[in-house]
Amino acid sequence: MKHSVAITLLLIVLFFCSQIVGLWVLQAYLGINEETGEEEWKELPAVGEVQLERPDLSPSESFWYMISAIIIGTVLVLFLIKYRKMYLWKTWFYLAVIICLTISLGVFIGGLSAFLLSLVLGYFKIFRPNMIIHNLTELFLYAGMAALFVPLLNMVFMSLLLIIISLYDYYAVHKSKHMITMATFQSNAKIFAGLLIPYGKTKQGEGKRTKRRATEKKEKQQRAAILGGGDIAFPLFFAGVMLKTYGIPESILIAVTTTLALSWLLFKGEQGKFYPAMPTLSIGCFLGWGIAFLFW
Repeated sequence: MKHSVAITLLLIVLFFCSQIVGLWVLQAYLGINEETGEEEWKELPAVGEVQLERPDLSPSESFWYMISAIIIGTVLVLFLIKYRKMYLWKTWFYLAVIICLTISLGVFIGGLSAFLLSLVLGYFKIFRPNMIIHNLTELFLYAGMAALFVPLLNMVFMSLLLIIISLYDYYAVHKSKHMITMATFQSNAKIFAGLLIPYGKTKQGEGKRTKRRATEKKEKQQRAAILGGGDIAFPLFFAGVMLKTYGIPESILIAVTTTLALSWLLFKGEQGKFYPAMPTLSIGCFLGWGIAFLFW
């Protein structure tokens, strides 16, 4: 098992909640066109006189847009890590948190109120981090991203995106290992894009400690159970496309099958090893789609 039972179950519950919250937000953005009677996506919230808008892209253009964004984002993060530009990482992440939270919360409480609340939550998340605020905001962050991108995708390009991301995740963890570098950097900085559950600190024993024992103790104190933001976002995107293509039951089925896939990975994984989660989560997505296609 990769983590203790308690931490593993907490990760699984938080992941499932993030999927359900995301679908809840997406469903709130789905409205009915009064003229045609068909479902249509509502506009993103306005902050004062500033109207947030989705990119005007076709599904194929959205696919390449997201692939390009992942590549550029990875290069920028590796640059920040190499040159230790922590303030730039905090600023970039803070802006992303504000935008995503404003979109997800704005559908319920209005754009301006959501923006002001996002400023406060983002401040505590980035500059006064603690486990509760961090993971609570993570539940809504990816819902905002989904509300931005899901309306632009269809099942074909979403499936292709999952396959590409899974191959990239495998390469980035097992071959280039730059995904491990980024995860370690973010975890140590306590500004992590994804779920993060720190292990409890070990108690200081009595007597003299060697340098080796002190180093081991320090490393153990800094350990944390993590699940990357992409591992939350892309299954949610797939479930969101299922929501708009088929309906609520099918989208919830995807949330269940991806949660089961994650559970298998966490319970089968070995402690201290990094695993690419997207290949397993993608299998969970396609499994849910297959079940819905065959039996529903």
